[in-house]
Order: sequence, then structure tokens, then C-alpha cells
Amino acid sequence: MTTFLKQALTLAQKSLYLTSPNPRVGCVITTPTGEVLGQGHTQRAGGPHAEVMALRDAANRGNSVKGATAYVTLEPCSHHGRTGPCCDALIAAGIKRVVSTNTDPNPVVTGQGFERLRAAGVEVEVLPPEHPLAVECRELNIGFFSRMIRKTPWVRMKMAASLDGKTALDNGVSQWITSPEARTDGHAWRARACAVFTGIGTVLADNPKLDVRLVETPRQPHLVIVDSRLETPLDAALFMAGRTVFIYAAVENLAKQASLEARGATVIYMPGTTPRTETKVDLAALLRDLARREINELHVEAGHKLNGSLVREGLVDEILVYLAPKLIGLGSGMAHFGPLTHLGDAVELRFHSVEQIGPDLRLLARALKSDTF
Repeated sequence: MTTFLKQALTLAQKSLYLTSPNPRVGCVITTPTGEVLGQGHTQRAGGPHAEVMALRDAANRGNSVKGATAYVTLEPCSHHGRTGPCCDALIAAGIKRVVSTNTDPNPVVTGQGFERLRAAGVEVEVLPPEHPLAVECRELNIGFFSRMIRKTPWVRMKMAASLDGKTALDNGVSQWITSPEARTDGHAWRARACAVFTGIGTVLADNPKLDVRLVETPRQPHLVIVDSRLETPLDAALFMAGRTVFIYAAVENLAKQASLEARGATVIYMPGTTPRTETKVDLAALLRDLARREINELHVEAGHKLNGSLVREGLVDEILVYLAPKLIGLGSGMAHFGPLTHLGDAVELRFHSVEQIGPDLRLLARALKSDTF
């Protein structure tokens, strides 16, 4: 059983950059004796899901799947969304057993796909949540689970820094602290995200594109900008043909809004709710709004001020840091917040992974609160 679930997970991983906002899912269909009849993974949103791709693959091979077992990395959907219910497709094809690693967290699906399969006489087996394969498949879709359960995206903050924690020299120069290998790896993390997130300070200082260039990807992530006073230049490099850009503002400027929207941006006013915050964007409300816009994973590449605001408000799920083996001394830090008066007030994280990328270290540290949803 685990052999085919691992194979299904490998297939799901192939859709890492592809399926947003849908989950990344793989499916393997076998005979009761373990002969593979068909396999597939979910395609772009609006395209066929993993189960349908596996059924098509079996048909293309000339294989009947009647009486077969389907191994799938997420509960087959039971609702009509961009496509029809996958559980109905499996039933119609004559599948007699379904083994899944996870229950779908989508409220319109949760458990209903399994119920429909069982009602049709299909045997259903689901791994316990603590099973290593269940955990790994959930991690692959951590943003989807976050959006469905918490109603906010999974927020991943990326930083490149020296060993003494500086992201730029004292004069503002930051290119390049880390190696080409680290930058390429960083683009891979951009590519898997639904949206890249930055602030107006970064836009004005660096005029970045914040697109995916160093790895192949079938889609560019959306771009989200926190720009309280709508200062984004109309000729900014971030405006690219076909790219979705959301600009969140706090202070109304209808003329500039019209000009930005003419460039293809969507402007959303989301000021704070108190006199002290009404000229700043409400970041917690912004995340809830992005979830409604089907953003699963939000990849933050911002300056130390916006980073600090996100950390201070407890909105960061994990921090992705590339550390270069060099010392800078005076310079800009990773996130500006505080000062704290007690070490017990520090934001606690748990190292999730540590890996060497070229000459640099890649650290992935997760907020303790984010392990519990």
C-alpha cells in the first residue's frame, strides 16, 4: 500500500507549480495484485484532477479499471466546481477500493467524497493523520489546508542575510549577499506560491519584478503590494502582461487608483479600524481577503519594516532564510519590531529543515502557533 501512495505523492509533487489554487494531488490505479493500470496528477485549475488523469491514462493503455484500487493523496472531491466530482468518475469506472492519505479540508467536500464512495459499495481506507505519508502529503498542500481551515493563506517570509543577520549594507546595498544557487532556490519557492507579497518601500527602493525567472514554471504567481498611499509608480517593473497585481491601500486616491487600474492592477482599500491605524493597511484583514481570492501560499519578500509588522502581529507561519557565510557588521536587519523587555516575549520558532544550498545555508523555521491548526 505505501509503495503506491509514495508513487502517488511523487506524481503530486510534479504539479507543485501548476495547480494553484487547487491542491496538488497524485493518483495511481492498480489491479488487486499490484499491477499499475494508470496514473496521473492534477492539472491547471479548470483542468482534470489526478483521478481523472489516472483513469484517462489507464484507458489510453487499453486497461480496464473495473475492480481496481485507486491510491490518491487527497480525498476525491464530491462537488461541482471547475470540474465534476472525482468520486463519481471513480464509481462510474468501476473502481472497488480507494486508499487516501488525507481527508479534503474543503468544507464542501470534507468526508462527503468518502461517503459517496462507500454508498456506492467502494471500500475506502484513509491513513491516520499522524502517518508519515499523510503528514508529507499535507505539507505539500499546506497553503490549501490553511486557506480551508483558517481562512487565511500560509504566510512564508523569505530573507537572504549574512551570518550576522544583515539583509543589506548600512548604505542600502543588498545585491548580492547570497549565492546564485540560493537565488535560484529562492525562485523555486516563489514559483510554488500563489502570490508574492511586498511593500511599497521595496518597490520604490529596488523597482523589482518579483517574478519567477530562474526556474521553469507554467504560471507566474500573482503579486500583492502593501501601498497605503498609492505611491506605486505607473512605470514600475512589476507590471507585466497577464500578471495579476493586487495593491492594498489605506488612503483613498481615486485619480491614482484609476491610473493603476489602467495598468492592470486591482486596488483594494483596507485601512485599519482605529484612528492610530486608519492610514495603514490592516494586514490581518488583507490576509483574510487574499484567502477569499483563493491565495493558498503567500511568499513574502519585503523590507525589515513590513517584515517586522507581520511578525509583530503574529501573521507569519514560517521563515525561509538563506544565510551566507560572511559578516557585514552595521546594516539592515531581517525584521524591525520591538524593542522587547523580556526574552520570554521573543517570537518562538521551530526549525523545520536545514540544508546547504551552494555555499549558503537554507533554514526553514516555523512559528509554534502554526503547528496546531
